[in-house]
Amino acid sequence: MKLYNSMSRRKEEFVPLVAGQVGFYVCGPTVYNDIHIGNARTFISFDMIRRYLEYSGYKVRFVQNITDVDDKIIRRAQDEGRRPDEVATQYAQAFIDSMRALGVADPTVRPRATEEIEAMVELVSCLVAKGHAYEVDGDVYFSVRSFSQYGVLSGRDIDQLQAGARVEPDERKHDPLDFALWKAAKTGEPFWESPWGPGRPGWHLECSAMSQRYLGCTFDIHGGGEDLIFPHHENEIAQSEACHQAGFARYWLHGGMLTLDAEKMSKSEGNSLFLKDVLRQVPAAALRLLMAQTHYRSPFDYSAERLDEAASALQRIESVLRNVAWRLGQTALAAGGPTSQAAASAAPPTEQGGRSGIPAASDTAAKLRTQTAACRTRFVEQMDDDFNSAAAVAAIYGLVTAVNVALAAADDTLELLAALQEAAEAIQELLAVLGVVLAAASDDQQPALPVGLVLLAEQLAAYNGGDPVEAAEALLALRGEARAHKDWPLADAVRDGLTALGLAVEDTALGTRVVLVSRDQGECR
Repeated sequence: MKLYNSMSRRKEEFVPLVAGQVGFYVCGPTVYNDIHIGNARTFISFDMIRRYLEYSGYKVRFVQNITDVDDKIIRRAQDEGRRPDEVATQYAQAFIDSMRALGVADPTVRPRATEEIEAMVELVSCLVAKGHAYEVDGDVYFSVRSFSQYGVLSGRDIDQLQAGARVEPDERKHDPLDFALWKAAKTGEPFWESPWGPGRPGWHLECSAMSQRYLGCTFDIHGGGEDLIFPHHENEIAQSEACHQAGFARYWLHGGMLTLDAEKMSKSEGNSLFLKDVLRQVPAAALRLLMAQTHYRSPFDYSAERLDEAASALQRIESVLRNVAWRLGQTALAAGGPTSQAAASAAPPTEQGGRSGIPAASDTAAKLRTQTAACRTRFVEQMDDDFNSAAAVAAIYGLVTAVNVALAAADDTLELLAALQEAAEAIQELLAVLGVVLAAASDDQQPALPVGLVLLAEQLAAYNGGDPVEAAEALLALRGEARAHKDWPLADAVRDGLTALGLAVEDTALGTRVVLVSRDQGECR
């Protein structure tokens, strides 16, 4: 497995500190508002990476913090006439709920800044004692020039740098680049006691203290959006290594930025799109499938059109899997019992054919098995190459197409049925590794047929019941009779009526059924 390390700016073989185990830290949200899909992309990417590490056999200890004390939280609380902790509690829970709705697994540990103050004070005390930090009127600053490796992650020359984000210029600092480790309390703001007086931690300090507590001074992977490389991650490295005199994170992974219709997403610019609003439009699996189709390090341009394409692709995949389930079920009925690989092996074929006269071998089955194995191999190869989910998804799409081709084959051998089931299971399994959990993977999960079928069947087939499924069967029977008697106008009337309801007739080797039509009948892409 190779990872692109932002520190070395190249792909490196992944060798964890402890064989079979991974210590993984990802910067979490500052909880002053609902998260937008730009934030969501980062969390989806690292959830996918975590899932793949676990799929590869690693035991992952995944730590992600929540920043619940910050200038933005305080400002929002002041604007709304509330306490900062009320704002933080509201949006922390909203974040957790959004992540769970998105299918992002809970971290092993989710520390909150306000619950880790003691560890932060200890880290600041260490830096002051070693001459890397100084106190001014209750504020404590890190002396950037005291750390000779400053700029190693971002590749910036310290003499050309200016004061970073979230740090206002302050004439009391020894150098404009010095950043706040501890901020003296101001009237009306939350505070904690410290050796330098009442105050609260600086933003950069939090992640260093929390990662050290839950993963150790040196751990395997640190992740976040590429916008955090400077100054946040650069400052984490400086304060952590200056105190502990040891390496910090061994591999740095950074996700690419997301734009909205080619414009950088920003809450301050008023062009952010909140995750909760997107999830009202499409299933979480569709958004995750969309994100997985771009490499996590690459920039990603979000649009409603691209999301709609991903939703259609998801529908097509689910439709193919339902078709496999239906094929297996229909064959089971024809053979007089359940059809499965186990059932097939329990009733060996005769010279004349397989169980109940079904042939026992199929060239189509052998080809599909080869394609399934190739998909699995390709998936692992691409994910091992710096988590190339785009190519991994392409491999899955290829198998979906292969299953569709096999479903159209005019044979129903036991071998083919087993191969179809194995391929369907592979599609579900590999998508789940990417966090794309399918909503309908079996025939009994076919979306409900519209009630308009009842009226159509009443008009054309003299149906007088109230069940859409029975109505569909009556229409199919009518269509079959019309075609047998070459009554093409009546057959066309059935077809056109179904089309108007968003339905289609699907003829297969095992029979005919009514299916819902997805919004886009093209191939997965």
